[in-house]
Amino acid sequence: MGYIRLLRRRPVRVLWLSMTLSVVGDRLYAIATMWIVYESTHSTSLTGLVAVAESLPYVVLAGARDGVARFMRWRALARVDAARALLAFSVPLLWTPDGTGLTVLMGLVLTLGVLGAVFDPNLGALIPQLAACDGVVDLHEVSGLFDLTARIAAVAGQGSVGVVLLLVPEIQLYAIDGLTFAVSAAALAWLGRYAAFTAVRAAPPRAPAARRVLRAHRPVAAAVAVSGVAQFAAAVPTVGLPPLIAVRLGQGAAGYGLTLAATAAGALVGNLLTPGLPAGRRWLGTYCTAWVLSGVALAGLGLATTLTMAVALCVAGGLLFPVTAVTLRARLSRFAPAERVALLTAHQSVTRAAGAVGLLFLPYVVDAAPGGSFVGAGLLLSVLAATGWWFGRRPAGRAVPAGDGSGAAEHGLAG
Repeated sequence: MGYIRLLRRRPVRVLWLSMTLSVVGDRLYAIATMWIVYESTHSTSLTGLVAVAESLPYVVLAGARDGVARFMRWRALARVDAARALLAFSVPLLWTPDGTGLTVLMGLVLTLGVLGAVFDPNLGALIPQLAACDGVVDLHEVSGLFDLTARIAAVAGQGSVGVVLLLVPEIQLYAIDGLTFAVSAAALAWLGRYAAFTAVRAAPPRAPAARRVLRAHRPVAAAVAVSGVAQFAAAVPTVGLPPLIAVRLGQGAAGYGLTLAATAAGALVGNLLTPGLPAGRRWLGTYCTAWVLSGVALAGLGLATTLTMAVALCVAGGLLFPVTAVTLRARLSRFAPAERVALLTAHQSVTRAAGAVGLLFLPYVVDAAPGGSFVGAGLLLSVLAATGWWFGRRPAGRAVPAGDGSGAAEHGLAG
């Protein structure tokens, strides 16, 4: 298998293992935050507000592309993760179950959101350079390998939280997350030393305006827009799956857990199929088709009459998630580092903003019509994904280079 071949390379293995651990910690952090806020306030609106607040820095920092790009060095990212570790470690020391504690928690969420908005696009921009410098040129395999971290975290993070909470209070989940950040910081610092010996040191690139790059690459602009639609529609299952399982299907928490596990398992299997995905000129068709089918599965959930049907549709939806993530990530990896940072920043800004809008408004639709909201969101996603393929099938401006991405090595790996 290609993943095993990639993991035999020490730098790739170090980064992948540290990122997997870090993403599992992030899952524990997210679960702890939602549970603690709800347990302290018994307010779903405040709980949703915290989730929206975590996305705000990603939207705001979209315009600070040069500031974000300054961190496109392994050692700079190590410092960011070290700061995240200190913040997470401080929460159990500062937490109190009152207004002061919630204020501290909200400040933590916003600060970690700022650091995450800086960290994520720069890591995404550096991974292809690491792979190219280490002799790896198959961008689909590299993208699939690092997409696997999210799939493992969905299973391990959600699956282990119950066991962990039997051993420690929920507030200590932040300390565990802090530990994963510390491990990640150490791994990134090592990669900085490795890069200093294997590539020419260079100043962080000046990121171009994402709007200009998107205008020149219509297929990528279409894919980013479809990603935003998908994230907006995802608010429906996020808040609507529990009432759908309970009201329409008459199931309890076990049924809800089964659907979540089915989605995670489907995504894990789907990731293993991504190395064989079509690339080159057909990438946008693959990407949009996967979202069209995801919309069909989402609409089907609103019409499901048995738990077996719901589980089957969750598996189908899970299978398609890695297809979309890996296809777009592999395509963006073909850009030069400066353009890559700009596009990744724009992508995360669009998806975070769309997700926040969805979480603010779609719960009211779910309350009014649980089943109908799934059907409507699924049809919206399918129609607009097909529209995105139609819009983006003929690139405007200069085309994306048709190479395999190995030219990223020309830009060096800054330590």
